[in-house]
Amino acid sequence: MIKHTRIDRIILSLNAVFLCLAVLAVLVPLVYVVIASFMDPNVLLNQGLSFKVSDWSLEGYKRILSDDSMVRGFINAMLYSAGFAIITVVVSIFAAFPLATQGFVGKNAFMTFFLFTMFFSGGLIPTYLVVKDLGMLNTVWAILLPGAVNVWNIILARTYFKGIPHELHEAAKVDGASDLLIFFKIVIPLSKPIIFVLALYAFVGQWNSYFDAMIYLEDPKMHPLQLVLRSILIQNQAEPGMISDQLAMAELAKVSEMIKYSAIVISSLPLIIMYPFFQKYFEKGVMVGSLK
Repeated sequence: MIKHTRIDRIILSLNAVFLCLAVLAVLVPLVYVVIASFMDPNVLLNQGLSFKVSDWSLEGYKRILSDDSMVRGFINAMLYSAGFAIITVVVSIFAAFPLATQGFVGKNAFMTFFLFTMFFSGGLIPTYLVVKDLGMLNTVWAILLPGAVNVWNIILARTYFKGIPHELHEAAKVDGASDLLIFFKIVIPLSKPIIFVLALYAFVGQWNSYFDAMIYLEDPKMHPLQLVLRSILIQNQAEPGMISDQLAMAELAKVSEMIKYSAIVISSLPLIIMYPFFQKYFEKGVMVGSLK
């Protein structure tokens, strides 16, 4: 049994207090949003949270799920996020493998070029013009392709590939394996943690994104869930000119409050469901480079 000194016990106690506060800082807003999404808006606005079943209501979820644009937006968001994650992971690992391979000529120049793009970019207008000239406006490719090359993901994958023993490559080459065969038969099977982490990063980033869709997609039927939710919440906000009509303003406030919390819960469900399945890979993948 390890004996702790007084200083150790004080540090451990402070650490436990800090962790409890951190958990509460995350848990309290989460519980509040979930409970508020089931509450009658009149009770929520007048009394706050209530744990009485009689004060709860599913009207917020009914209003959202009865809207065809919500269902369509949810499907679009899943397709965009899954497609973006696949493309990003494929591009990242194919770019990272040669950069991590010994003897690859010019890898330092390529790495410098990639790093340059992390700090300098053309900005929104040049990017929009490029997407427009390539004929990708109002197409799914405007969402999937512009951000597919993520330099940070390439660096993570490159660092992970460097951690794979070089002796495995040499042994495979002695047996006559090509670099492509080594990549698919040795590197990929050993790289599941980083592949799942990159996929999770890409999926979450695209799932929470609405700006690209707002800029590039004109057809409302192609809008992802986040953009649909944004439109719904904006439409249910009281306009300044309606202040004189107190009843209309109060009704809009109730509808907006009711929809807001229900929308947050619905939009967060896929990510909450995904994390437990990715956790075992996530713990390994996020530690890439930590022991170097």
